[in-house]
Amino acid sequence: MLDSRLYDTDRDEDVPGIELDLFDEVEDDKFKGIKAFENLAEAAYQTYADNFQKRFKWLRRNLFSKSLANNLRKDVEDLFGILKECGMWDQKRDAKLDELQALLQKSHPDEKVIVFTQFADTVDYLHKELKTKGISQLEGVTGDSPDPTALAWRLSPVSNNKRDQIESSDELRVLIATDVLSEGQNLQDCSIVVNYDLPWAIIRLVQRAGRVDRIGQQAEKILCYSFLPADGVERILRLRARVRQRLRENAEVVGTDEAFFEDDEGEQNIIDLYNEKAGILDGEAETEVDLASYAYQIWKNATDRNPKLKKIIPELPDVVYSTRDYQPSEDKPEGVLVYLRTADGADALKWLDKDAQSVTESQFVVLKAAECAPETTVAPRHEKHHELVKKSAELILEEEKTVGGGLGNRRGARFRSYERLKRYIEEVKGTLFETEELKRAIDTIYRHPLKEYAKDALNRQMRSGASDQTLAELVVALWGEDRLCAVHEEERSSEPKIICSMGLFQQK
Repeated sequence: MLDSRLYDTDRDEDVPGIELDLFDEVEDDKFKGIKAFENLAEAAYQTYADNFQKRFKWLRRNLFSKSLANNLRKDVEDLFGILKECGMWDQKRDAKLDELQALLQKSHPDEKVIVFTQFADTVDYLHKELKTKGISQLEGVTGDSPDPTALAWRLSPVSNNKRDQIESSDELRVLIATDVLSEGQNLQDCSIVVNYDLPWAIIRLVQRAGRVDRIGQQAEKILCYSFLPADGVERILRLRARVRQRLRENAEVVGTDEAFFEDDEGEQNIIDLYNEKAGILDGEAETEVDLASYAYQIWKNATDRNPKLKKIIPELPDVVYSTRDYQPSEDKPEGVLVYLRTADGADALKWLDKDAQSVTESQFVVLKAAECAPETTVAPRHEKHHELVKKSAELILEEEKTVGGGLGNRRGARFRSYERLKRYIEEVKGTLFETEELKRAIDTIYRHPLKEYAKDALNRQMRSGASDQTLAELVVALWGEDRLCAVHEEERSSEPKIICSMGLFQQK
């Protein structure tokens, strides 16, 4: 069976999959041959052309040169040679499936495991076969699933604060998923990640591990298993070497404190895969946890210790301030931290020293400096506090006006993604990549602040060294799903607003 679906990761309900039966249902499953494929492919094409013509952007006929046609035919002949030699799929001879079964039943019989794969059909296949092999508390999730988040909660009820809603009988031990769960989910109850196949985009490995390697993870070690081709196939595809090369190319922006392959120990160019420590903002070491997640964890820790804060904090007036006793260092001097929301609804953090000089442009470093333990000593307001707050606000707004044109901080996801996409749309002008959807998405970024989910997703892609085309595809996808920008007028304020400030001064 050859399933010619249009998308290779998750299915599109609007377009039917065309199943091409290439084997006769007779003894030994006799192979029908390439002619049968040509007839069925022609029927599939006609179905799309007659019923779904407006659903696709059709390629111009003159793009199909003679050399392209010859190369495509050669590929088809090679593939059919493989099908003829191998015959129909026999799951009883699936050594890769057997290895996954052994990993789940022998290596980690009682631990929770998230298994990622590139294709929705593979999820269905693994779910069916592993069920028959006796693995219980198992589910599969793809883009077709009615509620992927609900299945994530069943695997990880504690980290999602759903412990009181998920019965023990409904809790999952193994969840098989496409990359529909590789972003935006908390799976910290699990500490074992399996890459059943390696994605072409290396950033996916980081995103997958990032679902479990988050604040709240209790395991001392997180195990990441990756299935690789057999040695003979590896010699032909050179997959491991190609992955190594891509890791080397991304070595400055992604990393891990463990070797990615077992025989990589000692290779300094392939370290730090999963912990993003590139220092993309003014040389500071960044964290693997996104800014919104870190801020939320500060809030959650505080309210867990003192639930009254849930009522007290929201009722505080704007421009509220405080000062704490602070031990300065050479790179982190005394000064003032300011949190300001711009007229476009963008959040900005600023840290100025006593001489009104910017200490860092890293929003994470400023946020981390503002974090206080319950026993933190309160100090009197410094005489220059309000002066520094005013200067901070002026700098933020001036920077927004001069370098962002309303796009926020020049180091922020909104400004950087807009500048890259504006350049990219000029480069692809007049080609198939210049789409109306991309133009409208770029215009939306210019006019409206990013949603937090989009901000995190774009930052991850840019940290990974993603190409402009990959960034454009992500932006169009987010725009199409209404997850790109906050465009509601009621969410915009007419004036910038200082939310709060904190003084950092050493007490004599």
